[in-house]
Amino acid sequence: MMISKILLAKPRGFCAGVDRAIDVVEAALEIFGAPVYVKHAIVHNIHVVEDLEKKGAIFVEDLDEVPARSVLIFSAHGSPPKLKEEAKARGFRVIDATCPLVTKVHLEAKRYANEGYFIIYIGHRGHPEPIGVMGEVPKGSIVLIEDASEVGDLKVPQEEKLIYLNQTTLSLSDVKNTIDALKKRFTKIIAPPTVWDICFATSNRQTAARTLAKKSDLVLVIGSKTSSNSNRLRDVSEEEGTKAYLIDDETMVDPKWFSGVKTLGITSGASAPEYLIDQLVNYVKKGNPNAVVESLDVLKEEVKFPLPDDLVLLARQSEKGALWVEKHKVASQR
Repeated sequence: MMISKILLAKPRGFCAGVDRAIDVVEAALEIFGAPVYVKHAIVHNIHVVEDLEKKGAIFVEDLDEVPARSVLIFSAHGSPPKLKEEAKARGFRVIDATCPLVTKVHLEAKRYANEGYFIIYIGHRGHPEPIGVMGEVPKGSIVLIEDASEVGDLKVPQEEKLIYLNQTTLSLSDVKNTIDALKKRFTKIIAPPTVWDICFATSNRQTAARTLAKKSDLVLVIGSKTSSNSNRLRDVSEEEGTKAYLIDDETMVDPKWFSGVKTLGITSGASAPEYLIDQLVNYVKKGNPNAVVESLDVLKEEVKFPLPDDLVLLARQSEKGALWVEKHKVASQR
């Protein structure tokens, strides 16, 4: 039996925050020249990192790896403010590529901590996004939990002023289950202004993946294992009863997976470049030349974020950079 249809979920792939972060690195390379340094992977995709490394970006995990007076870019996931302050104190030219939707959660954490709330943050331990958010508030004013199973044993200093916040790339269903458990145990807990902090792109891709899974015999999700949102796409596909695999690219595909598959669904995480979709489709078509490729349009996305002011202001300090700003008609938001 051969695959007769390949369904491509839409939306898929790069979100506005990832587009912006990659644009920041490429613009910095064009303005300042190679190398530029990036704290942590700019986004969680091995191909994006490798592509930028070839252009002259150097990815580091420790500020000690960065030479004096270098351009240093902080990744899209967000970083603790103390780390950014230290980088500036060391004389690095700092550009913050944090996704604006992650920045929103940073600001919420600071606001509610200042108002005396204890924050229960739902996220993945060790992921840079929670590390960045938790670094915004005083120690003892926030606790991290991963899911509803941790709510029962959760200890909080007071129950009068509680709020929950969450990592932007989680599964909608997992967050809902955790929030329901929190509300059941802590009756006075309040929600952030938008009910939860899952970003629109994460939500849209999960909705599209669910629709895709319902119409497919197998779903392949392109994304790196370090990518939280890509892992969730695999999870929500399997929640619909459809087998799903997370792969970096077509080289990870096991042809045995296609046994009995007539309709193959393909989607990709918010940090996966579109050319990986093309490569996967071409790979599948080689063994299934008569397979029809169709787009499954579920939702439209038209959001685009402006480049960060850090980049614009630094660029204007040199003639080359000022010309770049003028050429690309980039305006500072300040």
